[in-house]
Amino acid sequence: MRGREPNCEAVMLIGFGGPTAAAEVRPFLDRVLADRPIPRERYEEVVRHYDAVGGRSPYNEMTMRLAAALQHKLQHMGIRAPVIIAFRNMPPFFDDALRDLKQRGIHRALGFVLAAHRSEASWDRYLDEIKLAREQLGGEVSAVEYPPSWHDDPEFVEAVAERTRAALEHLDASAELIFTAHSIPLLMGGRAGYVEQLNESARLIAQYLKRNSWTLAFQSRSGSPRDRWLEPDVKDVLRRFSGGQVVLVPLGFLCDHVEVLYDLDIEAAKAAREAGVTMVRAATVGEHPKFVEMIAKIAGQYISPVSS
Repeated sequence: MRGREPNCEAVMLIGFGGPTAAAEVRPFLDRVLADRPIPRERYEEVVRHYDAVGGRSPYNEMTMRLAAALQHKLQHMGIRAPVIIAFRNMPPFFDDALRDLKQRGIHRALGFVLAAHRSEASWDRYLDEIKLAREQLGGEVSAVEYPPSWHDDPEFVEAVAERTRAALEHLDASAELIFTAHSIPLLMGGRAGYVEQLNESARLIAQYLKRNSWTLAFQSRSGSPRDRWLEPDVKDVLRRFSGGQVVLVPLGFLCDHVEVLYDLDIEAAKAAREAGVTMVRAATVGEHPKFVEMIAKIAGQYISPVSS
């Protein structure tokens, strides 16, 4: 990145989005599942998962707090560039964000996808849909530039490690680390380096914590049971440590949503209890100061401090 000419004028945080109230859950799921219908019983099961965690997701709220923290950090660095949010499945949608940029007279934005580990589901589809939205809007719509992978950035590693250390304080020194990430189809997982990036992040975090033993597990699989998805499942891994202590680290999730609050805090916790495992779940990164610093550092490579 050294030597590049800073030519962006804004930061666009790009995320999945989530329902903010019970009335939004079904419309949200309808949008998420529009191109991959699931059996009705599975649909209703997911609705019940949202009911079990309060009928909403904190994803949007946490992303807004991250945006506010990043805006403050950029201003402190002398970078007067707006930070806007673009969600795939809830307002503000991608086209909403692009219209916002156009109205502000911004010609190029740094697109920061809120996913540390890249796959078709977590990265490629976002870029494709933003490209399509730009084409559909036409005119002088802002161009969007994306940074390279940051799964191994020292500040990201430190942020996750500090969240993990806080969880470890509740357990004995012998507690095991289990890093979790969203399972995806095996064929998709073999592309774009998804599994390799997860393993590298986990290795660096464990190294930072001076831990020699750790396990990468997957969670929240969906789709046809006939299809092969990434394994091992986190519940199966928990059963291996019967009678022991573990910290679950939601490595593949930057902030809380149903995959964390239900799939880990309820389902995985139940599996742990049944196996006699004492389990503590580490907090997601959220607006951890080191994570905010990392995004600001990356933004500083794309946006001049004299931007206005």
